[in-house]
Amino acid sequence: MDVKTLHRRAVESWQRYVDGVGADQWNLPTPCTDWDVRALVNHVVGEERWTGPLLDGMTIGEVGDRFDGDLLGDDPQATGREASAQAVVAVDGNLDGIAAVHLSYGDEDPAEYVHQLSADHLIHGWDLAAATGQDRTLDPELVAEVAAWFADREELYRHAGMLGPRLEGGGDPQSDLLAAAGRAADWAAG
Repeated sequence: MDVKTLHRRAVESWQRYVDGVGADQWNLPTPCTDWDVRALVNHVVGEERWTGPLLDGMTIGEVGDRFDGDLLGDDPQATGREASAQAVVAVDGNLDGIAAVHLSYGDEDPAEYVHQLSADHLIHGWDLAAATGQDRTLDPELVAEVAAWFADREELYRHAGMLGPRLEGGGDPQSDLLAAAGRAADWAAG
């Protein structure tokens, strides 16, 4: 699967979970212990807002703090749909026209950056599904693509403090990917 397709499908999957959040669920805990549902969605919407400027060649400093704080406003689902659509347009339109993306740790290959975004959408989609009682079954093709990409990066991400401890997987691709990302496939709040 090419990286644009991977990104588009991961974003679409994520947005389905956002659209499934009930009005009374925004304060529920998530597998990301520092974030409730609203904070988790705000995090991903923030990444989506950064996608366009970064793929336009801007630096972190040039973007500044415009995407800090609450980005969701009064209608988190509509805001999420808008941010998702903008991110897909940015990747589809700009990925091939840029030599490097300027990230906080240095310049990165644009396709690598989009893989990072895709993995975040997929894993955080599962987090959102788990927190809100939605179907946790992820698209097997997306799981396979992200798992293959992530296999060579897991320890780097863990060493950088971006992941919790590796857990025991269940022997199937989805639970093994979740375990590599520090998630228990049977997570339940409380």
